[in-house]
Amino acid sequence: MRSPAFPPRRPSHLVRYIFPAFLLIGLFYYLSHRPRDPAAPNAYLTSGHDSKLPSSSSSNSHKQGTPDVVNQPAKNPASNQKPVYGNTDGANQPIDPMPASDQPAQPAQPVQPVAPKPTVAHPIDELIKIADKDYKDLLAKESKTLADAAQAYRKRRGRHPPPGFNKWYEFAKENNALVVEDFFDQIYHDLNPFWGLDAATIRTEAMGYEMVINVRNGNASAGSDWFWTQIWLDMIQTIEHLLPDMDIALNAMDEPRLVVPWEDISTYMKKEKQSRILSPTKSIVKEFQKLPPPGKHDESGKSLHTIDKNWEDTNPYWLIARRGCPPDSPARKQPAMNSFNDKPNFAPSWATPHQYQGYVSNASLSAEFCHQPDLQGLEGIFIKPLTTSATKVLFPMFGGSKLATNNEILLPAPMYWNEEERFTGGDDHGPNWNSKIGPVIWRGVATGGRNNESNWKGFQRHRFVSMNNATKLTRAEEGMESPANFELPSSTYNLAAQKEKRLGSWVSQWADVGFTDLFCDPDVEPKQEDGQCVYTDEHYETVLGQKLAVQFYYKYLPDIDGNSFSGRYLGFLRSTSLPIKSTLWREWHDSRLVAWKHFVPMDNRFGDYFGIMEYFLGYEDSVPSHDDVAERIAMDGKAWAEKVLRKEDMQIYVLRLLLEYARIADDRRESMGWVDDLVS
Repeated sequence: MRSPAFPPRRPSHLVRYIFPAFLLIGLFYYLSHRPRDPAAPNAYLTSGHDSKLPSSSSSNSHKQGTPDVVNQPAKNPASNQKPVYGNTDGANQPIDPMPASDQPAQPAQPVQPVAPKPTVAHPIDELIKIADKDYKDLLAKESKTLADAAQAYRKRRGRHPPPGFNKWYEFAKENNALVVEDFFDQIYHDLNPFWGLDAATIRTEAMGYEMVINVRNGNASAGSDWFWTQIWLDMIQTIEHLLPDMDIALNAMDEPRLVVPWEDISTYMKKEKQSRILSPTKSIVKEFQKLPPPGKHDESGKSLHTIDKNWEDTNPYWLIARRGCPPDSPARKQPAMNSFNDKPNFAPSWATPHQYQGYVSNASLSAEFCHQPDLQGLEGIFIKPLTTSATKVLFPMFGGSKLATNNEILLPAPMYWNEEERFTGGDDHGPNWNSKIGPVIWRGVATGGRNNESNWKGFQRHRFVSMNNATKLTRAEEGMESPANFELPSSTYNLAAQKEKRLGSWVSQWADVGFTDLFCDPDVEPKQEDGQCVYTDEHYETVLGQKLAVQFYYKYLPDIDGNSFSGRYLGFLRSTSLPIKSTLWREWHDSRLVAWKHFVPMDNRFGDYFGIMEYFLGYEDSVPSHDDVAERIAMDGKAWAEKVLRKEDMQIYVLRLLLEYARIADDRRESMGWVDDLVS
């Protein structure tokens, strides 16, 4: 027991002051160590800071404006993780000293020993607490009637719902969907810039593209037999009877292709804001226009003339991606790298705006890179994508995922709709928590882009696998060998194993991580076989792959970006295991998921990885585990995915998206809407 802070007796008048003093000190300590509320990122794109390292708060980020919410701050559950309070179940809460009024103030009585220092809640406890609150707030927004849904729409979007909104709502309720307006924020993030283009230009650019799904008279068709096109066509055909005429241009590449300069998007967004009006009900147009048959001619019969896209293949891709960042952002102001041959430069201070005490507190902001210029040397997509073909021209292209500065319109990815077993695990979602056979498993190919002998050290999957190599960790912490592509954890995490120089030994007890194929540069001679690679063989040994159904027998499933987003994520969420998600990619479902409630977010540098694992696994007798907390997040995530990430939810999302898209492509768009609830 800690020794008393004072001799056993003091003049009696001091008794009245000792405990109030401790109370004030404890209160001051608690308030001064409470996490600050990071500002919610702009619903379109958050600007970065100046060229100096960012401060500990994101409150001084410059916002471009909020395109999808009217007269209120954007409240995206996945992008507004503001840490406050303590653990949800009361564990690890700060213990306030007993108030002085409860103490017997008797003269000449011995002063009681000073109580042990209050237990400080772990940062993750704080993040889980606010995630639970955000989730409850989200549920409270459910619209239970058509009139409620329409009112929520007008409040959040600043205009009337599109024609067909009543049919959309009926379809949602027939499929037992939870209707929360926030769930559809990504739609407006994607579509709002198009209010800055003429409707006729939108129609022409879509119809004239090389890979298109056409909808006419309630029937969807496609001229391309590309497998992604056919999967998306299959999805759209399930709702075709509810759709107006339209043409849907598709991106068939893994990588996104549109990066419109920030300055242009800002101009388009100003026009969008000016178009937000609630037109008088008597002047509302309730029907969509009819389009001519698909072909190479416009409505007047003239040949289609589309804008020249001037497709670029610039490398590194960072030079393209960063033009979508605000001009005062670190991504635009910091110099671009021209060599990736050496150990990457890690600058975790750039992560401060989206972190609380070293852990991700704002998952959406974490996926933005405009405030994180060091990521240009830490992500394969920025170094050398498999393919690069980008344009500055804004036109309506649909795709399955994108980076924060890309301008594609998101659909659910084909592998989510198709439900291939290699991405979902099939019908087996894993045993119950206590029947699982191991802590952590990860298997994958060394993708992320086109790695080669002079750049592989900057690729994210290579970094993650190295960080799970016990031998490399041990040699690094003993000073025998400097890590080639990662850094040892910062003292921020106060890791018990690291203090004892047993990090490698500890990781070896729970990590089952490895490459199944080193995905070698195809230009290397002689040609590499059996998944080997001459320039990375000394760093990695390939391991046998494991089907997802087998991986679901492990408790923790790290999910690391490949060439683009990870197609396994939905399968992970539906499993009985806990996803640990690191990503730069946006997907259709992002505004439906709450970090620390449905999954565990991880920074893209992976510096918080060991801290996350120590929190959940504990360390010997010195650090308690939180196995029950991990199980709760895993089960909450599974239940939520089964409620809001079903195929029916994809249909509902796409129907809503395409109704909005059809309105934006209609010449009468500013007068169009559904207002039956206001005139009945």
